[in-house]
Amino acid sequence: MAGDGAIKAPDDLIELGRITSAYGIRGWVKVQPHSAQAEVLRAAPIWWLCSPAPPAHFGAKVAAGSTASVAWQPVMKAYPVKQVRPQGSTIVADLDGVADRDLAESMRGYTVHVSRKDFPAAQGDEYYWVDLVGCLVYGQSELIGSVAEVIDNGAHALLRVNRLQQLSPDAEPVPMLDSKDRPLEELVPFVAAHVQNVDIVARRIDTDWPLDF
Repeated sequence: MAGDGAIKAPDDLIELGRITSAYGIRGWVKVQPHSAQAEVLRAAPIWWLCSPAPPAHFGAKVAAGSTASVAWQPVMKAYPVKQVRPQGSTIVADLDGVADRDLAESMRGYTVHVSRKDFPAAQGDEYYWVDLVGCLVYGQSELIGSVAEVIDNGAHALLRVNRLQQLSPDAEPVPMLDSKDRPLEELVPFVAAHVQNVDIVARRIDTDWPLDF
């Protein structure tokens, strides 16, 4: 059933966007995708919507003169997608169970999640950014670090890599820190000229990007 909270959310949900407003008068919602890979939102048969945290949330009094805060619990519900189309830089969608503008407007701020299994297969040498996060990056067979984030600078993607060092062949890599004990980072262009190999299964990326650039 649309919006039925009894449906158990899958463990592989990926947040892909946020509802910014209602669209039209029939209950459509407008979504701002988090990245340029909005085709996943357009292809997914089901969106999982998560309610936003309220500005402030307090529990009931647990003792005279005292108030205990209660941890906010998000509500995650499944909504089958009836229709979806691009609208400029956004996406608009007709969701099963959202029948009027007032209900759609009340969903402003909800985040939109899609199961990883519902992603269309990547084509050729294309990769979903979510699959790159966590991959180990190597340069000339030496460990550089781990991908923490993929950034779109307009011209191409950049890998924000947390620097790691492996103190011995059998040891787990440890973070590299600067003189003030802050984590070191490196930005690596995710372009064919500098990335020779991407192995999603092995969680490995090979690059020739110079670290002293």
